[in-house]
Amino acid sequence: MKTLNVGDYLLNRLHQAGIRHLFGVPGDYNLQFLDSVIDHPDIAWVGCANELNAAYAADGYGRCNGAAALLTTFGVGELSAINGIAGSYAEYVPVIHIVGAPASAAQRQGDCVHHSLGDGDFRHFLRMAQEVSAAAAVLTVDNAVAEIDRVIDEALRQHRPGYLLLAVDVAAADVTLPAERSPEAPVVHACAAAAFAAAAERLLAPAQRVALLADFLAGRWQLQASLAHLRELRAIPAATLLMGKGVLNEQQPGYVGTYAAEGSTAAVRAAIEETDVTICAGVRFTDTLTAGFTQQLPAERLIDLQPFHATVAGETFAPLSMAQALTALLPIYQRHCAHWHTAPPALYEETAPTAAAVISQQAFWQAMQRFLQPGDIILADQGTAAFGAAALRLPQGAELIVQPLWGSIGYTLPATFGAQTAQPDRRVILIIGDGSAQLTIQELGSIQRDGLQPIIFLLNNDGYTVERAIHGAEQRYNDIARWNWTALPQAMSLQCSAQSWRISETAQLEGVLALLAQQRCLSLIEVVMDKQDLPPLLRKVTAALHQRNSRTV
Repeated sequence: MKTLNVGDYLLNRLHQAGIRHLFGVPGDYNLQFLDSVIDHPDIAWVGCANELNAAYAADGYGRCNGAAALLTTFGVGELSAINGIAGSYAEYVPVIHIVGAPASAAQRQGDCVHHSLGDGDFRHFLRMAQEVSAAAAVLTVDNAVAEIDRVIDEALRQHRPGYLLLAVDVAAADVTLPAERSPEAPVVHACAAAAFAAAAERLLAPAQRVALLADFLAGRWQLQASLAHLRELRAIPAATLLMGKGVLNEQQPGYVGTYAAEGSTAAVRAAIEETDVTICAGVRFTDTLTAGFTQQLPAERLIDLQPFHATVAGETFAPLSMAQALTALLPIYQRHCAHWHTAPPALYEETAPTAAAVISQQAFWQAMQRFLQPGDIILADQGTAAFGAAALRLPQGAELIVQPLWGSIGYTLPATFGAQTAQPDRRVILIIGDGSAQLTIQELGSIQRDGLQPIIFLLNNDGYTVERAIHGAEQRYNDIARWNWTALPQAMSLQCSAQSWRISETAQLEGVLALLAQQRCLSLIEVVMDKQDLPPLLRKVTAALHQRNSRTV
C-alpha cells in the first residue's frame, strides 16, 4: 500500500478540486506544511500582506476558478481571516481554509501556548469557524484522509467554505492512501423532477407574458450555458440582479437590463414584474439590491429555481438541483414559448455621452461602457462603484464581481489579486472608492511582486460617499485621510513598472482610456469626483436604507 504524509495528501486533493494556488500568510504553526506547499508540483504559494486580504484574494480566485484555498495560522491568523470567509459563506464561494495548529500533545495537555486564549481550550476558534463553514474538521492521523475528503466534497457541493484544523505533527504524519476515487454521478430525483415539470407546465401553458430573472447562484452552479440555450428558443424579457450580472449574455436578444425592483427603470421593472409568469434562476433578494425589498413578484406567478429545490406558484419540489430543474423546463419551454411575448428590441437604451468638463458619475460610467471589451473581469467595490456598474451592459463573456450581500468594503482590491491570479490571460478591471481602498491597499505590493497587470480606477470622492448619502453628509466620521494615491505603486514596489494618473476632467479620462486600450500594464487611475455625486440606483437604495434604519421599533 502507498503512503503519503497528510500535508501532501491534502495538497493533492486540493489540486483534484481544480485549485492551483494557495493564498495566505506564514506562521510558526504552518511553516512545516508550507515546505510541502513549496515542493508540490501543482500548487503554488501566494503570500499576502495580511490574513484578511488573503481571504478576500481566495474569494476572488474562487469566483473565477470554481474553488480556492487559504492557509493561516491558529488563532490570530484565522480570526483575521474570518470576515473574508464569512463573505464567501454568505455569497457561496467554496474556499478551503486550512489552519496550522499547535501540536496534538500540546492541545491534549491544554498547554498555555501562544495564539491561544490561555485557558487550555483549543476549540474556541473551531466553533467560530463552524458558523461560516459548510463543513469543518479537526484532523488527526486516524481521520485525516476521510475528513479531508468529506470537508472538500461538502464545500464543493454546497459552494461554501470548508475548515480544516491541521496540527503541525499531523501534517507531517504518514497515512495510507485510499483507493482511487471515481467521480460521483449526480443523483437524479425523477419523482421530484416530474412533479416540478407538471406544475411548471400548468403555469406556463396558458401564459403569454413570461420573463426570466437570473442571479448569482445560477453562476455559482455554472448554468450560464443552460440559460443561454433557453433564451435562444425565444427572446423573452430577461434581466439579472446586480450580483448576478454576467450570468446572462447581455448581448443576446431579450436582455433588458439590471433589475433592482423600485430602483429599476420603469421599462425593466415592467418587463420583469408585469408578467403571467416570471422564472427566477438562482435569485436571492437582498435589501441593497431591491431598494429595500420593493420587488413585486407574487408567489402565484413565480417559478423559482434554487440550488437544491424549486417552487412553482408556492409549491416546493425537493430534492431538485437547478440544473435538473432547467433540464425539466426545456421541453415545456419548447412546446409553449412560441406564444410568449418577446422583449422590444429598443428596451435597453444607449445613453448619449455627456459633454460636462468635470468627471461626474454619469460621465465616468458612460466612458466605462465604451471601454469594456469581451471577456473582461470587472470588480466593483461596494458603494458608488458597484451601483454605478449596475447600469453597464456587459460585453459577451465579461464578468462582474461585486459583494453586495456581505458588503465588506475594501474586498475587491485583494479579490482583484485573486481573480488575476486565477485568470492571468484576461483583462481585469478594478473600480474602487478611496475609502474602501484604504482598508486593503497593501495588496497592491503583492500584485506588483507577482507581475500582475490589472487596471485600477480609484474613485476619489473624498470619503465615504455612500454613508454620506444615508446619514451624516457633512459629519467628520464620513471623512478619511487624504492620500497621494498615484505615488503608492512606487512606494509599494522597488521594481515598480506601474503607470499612474490623477484626472478630474472628462477629456482627461477619455485620453487615458484611449491609452489603456492599446497597452497592457499595471495602471492606477485616480478619478477625482464630487463627494456628493451618486449613481441613480445608489441614490434610490440609500434613500430606502435611510428610511429602514430610521424606523423605530
